[in-house]
Amino acid sequence: MAMRQALPAEVFKAYDIRGIVNQSLTADVVRQIGHALGSLAAEQGQSAIAVGRDGRLSGPALAAALIDGICAAGVDAIDVGCVPTPVTYFAAHELGCGSCVSVTGSHNPPDYNGLKMVIGGTTLALEAIQDLKRRAESGHLTHGSGKRRSADVLAAYVEKIVGDVKLARPMKIVLDCGNGVAGTIAQALFKRLGCEIVPLFCEVDGNFPNHHPDPSKPENLADVITALRDSDAEIGIAFDGDGDRLGVVCKDGEIIYPDRQLMLFAADVLSRVAGGTIIYDVKCTRLLAPWIKQHGGVPLMWNTGHALVKAKLKESGAPLAGEMSGHTFFKERWYGFDDGLYSGARLLEILSRAADGNALLKNLPNSPSTPELNIKMAEGEPFAIIDKLKRNGKFTGALEKITIDGLRVEYADGFGLARPSNTTPVVVLRFEADNGAALERIQSDFRLALNAVWPGIQLPF
Repeated sequence: MAMRQALPAEVFKAYDIRGIVNQSLTADVVRQIGHALGSLAAEQGQSAIAVGRDGRLSGPALAAALIDGICAAGVDAIDVGCVPTPVTYFAAHELGCGSCVSVTGSHNPPDYNGLKMVIGGTTLALEAIQDLKRRAESGHLTHGSGKRRSADVLAAYVEKIVGDVKLARPMKIVLDCGNGVAGTIAQALFKRLGCEIVPLFCEVDGNFPNHHPDPSKPENLADVITALRDSDAEIGIAFDGDGDRLGVVCKDGEIIYPDRQLMLFAADVLSRVAGGTIIYDVKCTRLLAPWIKQHGGVPLMWNTGHALVKAKLKESGAPLAGEMSGHTFFKERWYGFDDGLYSGARLLEILSRAADGNALLKNLPNSPSTPELNIKMAEGEPFAIIDKLKRNGKFTGALEKITIDGLRVEYADGFGLARPSNTTPVVVLRFEADNGAALERIQSDFRLALNAVWPGIQLPF
């Protein structure tokens, strides 16, 4: 087979494809990836792939290139238009094709875009994504002329949620779409569920003129906090750029981070699925495992990364999983993919049953913790430093070292985590403890250990 041109290695990430538009991620690159994806689907006996895109300005051109590539492999492409990523995932079920690609830059800056890929019900990650690159470059491809057609699944998606989720009473909410693609549908969905809405930035605009669409960063929730203060809405919810992650804010401005959201969801799910396994990633609070046990469930800590969590969910048969980043995966009553809009609906269902939803959220267990801290390093260095830390790091008073994803050190009164990001060259750190003094002690322990294995390192804490 004739060798084809090399594709830029840097766009093939751990859980998806992502790059800067017209630099590393061009229409031609996306077309070649589409041909490889179509070929993989054809080999697995799949006949069609649903294609959706978020609201980025580069979306239409890249989706068209992707569809060209898929059809060149002899596989049909079904264009579901500009929709949230979970709606693209839904399309694979609703249309019966089992495969889909979302053209999305998620919460990256406006000049980025990428692909989240599901073939035959399996989310591509790690080696499968590298295989795609090798397949495209080696010309190990199928050829044909697939048909392209369009399908509108938004109405079916809304009906599915409205048929499943019931609010016990009407609620008034602040709804911030951050000018991301959730704005295509969020207001209609939550109105149908019985909500009165204070809308923020629900117009889809790929320039993101108001704030960045990433609810995991507190500064991006400032507008929600203001709107809650200035209106009689009782709760605020916010979505990321492609609608697969949820942010939650109480009336008084307290942010309920995703690991505490997961407590609420776990208690609810376990009331119906006795003894169920609840999966959470290594960044989550140590208060989660005892809470899950207390509610009759089995806690399972796992790697960070939406594709890796989805794989574990499938393998374990767990009814629910969640990540600190805001991806929540409901298998009970839903499909097991991460869906910020559906998670928001399930949250309101639980809160609507309480006389005071805010009290319910604020009473969830909590302890002093840091936000996610990042050490910026050169490409490859984060993995090298974590490897050294695992082998040679000295930690005073550590009870346990968990190494499923980076290094999480458990103490009697807290934990510290250092892990290499799979998407950018940074080390991600997070600390939590019973009180401020313990938090400082654990951070000091990590400071010494990191400096010992990597002298001169610039630490953000």
